[in-house]
Amino acid sequence: MNNRKQQFELRQLRILQTAEQLLLESGEGDLTLDNLALQLDLAKGTLYKHFSSKDELLLRILIRYEERKLQIISVDDGAGAGVARLVLQLLNLPHRAILFNHIEERLSSTTSGLNQWFAQLYRVRRERMVRMSKIVHTYLDEQNSDMNIRDYMATLYAVGQGGASLLNSSFYQMYLGRRDTLKIALVRQMLDLPKLYPRLTPTTDEEYRQQLAMLDGINEEQIQELAELIGQNIIPTPSKQ
Repeated sequence: MNNRKQQFELRQLRILQTAEQLLLESGEGDLTLDNLALQLDLAKGTLYKHFSSKDELLLRILIRYEERKLQIISVDDGAGAGVARLVLQLLNLPHRAILFNHIEERLSSTTSGLNQWFAQLYRVRRERMVRMSKIVHTYLDEQNSDMNIRDYMATLYAVGQGGASLLNSSFYQMYLGRRDTLKIALVRQMLDLPKLYPRLTPTTDEEYRQQLAMLDGINEEQIQELAELIGQNIIPTPSKQ
């Protein structure tokens, strides 16, 4: 990589990082390119060398966020650790997830000309859904549980999002206890849940390999079903066609 290209990519990364931080600080997704340029000490025109519009910049921020979530669950250190990270993803910085969901909804319903970036967002999200399914499948098998992937993932998200609401509650913080104590309790609850539904007949090694192979070939309808179950969009809305 030549020096000029490297400088361009480093500057683009700094723009994305600073823009995301300004979004979070605003609390309502209020971001202006004028303020962003001021924070970066760049000419506003320089921003357009990297992004065609403010909406493209916002969508690229969402893609980076989705890529980070995929990276977090791609560490191969055991299914139990993977499940714990899935819960902590929901509990940590919940206001970011809520804000970014609102931004995505607005962009998908009002913005045109960003098909390329929406396709990339949904591609990364599909990959994350498949990875999540494999982690959950492996953990349920390790626990010899009769729970299915759908029910366990739905419960993970319900508990994680409910816990996130508590952690954002000033009442909880003032009267009920420490944030880290609640996080630990919720992670343990999710790790223990499959044990409440023991499988009567253990899965053989061959059956496990066949089930895992099926996840490698999971079709679009199955991915979409899981995505809708946990409130994730992985297909373009009609306005994006």
